[in-house]
Amino acid sequence: MASYFDQFVIVNIVPGVTNSSLMLLISIIFILVIFRNNNLIPRRWQVVLEILYDHWVNLIKDSLTSRGLKYFPFIISTFFLIAFLNLFGLFPYVFTVGTHIVITFGISLSILIAVTILGIKNFKLNFFSMLMPQGAPMALGPLLVLIETASYLSRALSLGIRLAANLSAGHLLFIILASFSYKMLESNLIMLSLFPILIMIFITVLEIAVALIQAYVFCLLITIYLEDTLKSH
Repeated sequence: MASYFDQFVIVNIVPGVTNSSLMLLISIIFILVIFRNNNLIPRRWQVVLEILYDHWVNLIKDSLTSRGLKYFPFIISTFFLIAFLNLFGLFPYVFTVGTHIVITFGISLSILIAVTILGIKNFKLNFFSMLMPQGAPMALGPLLVLIETASYLSRALSLGIRLAANLSAGHLLFIILASFSYKMLESNLIMLSLFPILIMIFITVLEIAVALIQAYVFCLLITIYLEDTLKSH
């Protein structure tokens, strides 16, 4: 019997192409295709996209003001990429890219580095004033700077690990219940198998919600972090 963790293994499909890179490519192509809908009278799918578009525009304006709209293409592209990668991972025999911490951490670390570079570019050395809370006593300055520095650097860890941990936990729970139900059916315990099957149906709905919520939270935190590049402390 295959291990529960086999679903997280990155394998080569053809030389130079892994299941992870293939899913990234498929997701990007899918996003490009759905964004080609530009009918004057929108259809249902285009209405959904326009609602999401307006939501992110308003959210960015509220958080970053109108100056932050220059980050809008990056934020909404990241949202759709992560959302579709998570949703595609719910299909059988499809690799879930977001379950690998090395991938999610790579994305979050790149974002943290970009935010730091933009902050230094806009505010020069004043950007590091965020490491010293306003009104704090100077005697505690060195300690507070160390704490704030660790907190700032931990953004990369929390941003990436949160996404990977939630997706991995859901996938593991689902495959364990599926294996449990299959063993019951194999033992002719049909009535007893109905309970884990019903739980699997509920978890499937929950996983769809988690896939979208995690993409939303990921991009919401990016928006919050980008606020440091526009507002001085």
